[in-house]
Amino acid sequence: MRRTGSTRGTPGLRRVNDPPLLILTSLAEGPKHGYALAQDIGDFAGVQLSPGALYGAIARLEERGLIEALAEVERRRPYRLTAAGSAELAEAMRDMRRVVDVGTHRLGLLQGRLA
Repeated sequence: MRRTGSTRGTPGLRRVNDPPLLILTSLAEGPKHGYALAQDIGDFAGVQLSPGALYGAIARLEERGLIEALAEVERRRPYRLTAAGSAELAEAMRDMRRVVDVGTHRLGLLQGRLA
């Protein structure tokens, strides 16, 4: 099956550096506020999201019901992954795993031909 774009789920959850994917991945570890999200994403993905990209993606994810805001704590609003967000992230990870598996096989990494 050839896919040029996802017709189901959240658009854009198929690129490894996509802000919504990075946010969902970070929140899979537990609730975080915006600054903590940006720090975690920088640490695990090496991607620095601008405040506009971060908060724009947060708003879109919240609108889609994939994350939800929690009560404000010390003037910071944490967010958490919803069940729908967890399912969407799992689907995106499965799709990416298929691509990684094919690329790994085709490069011969499984046979140790490339380091």
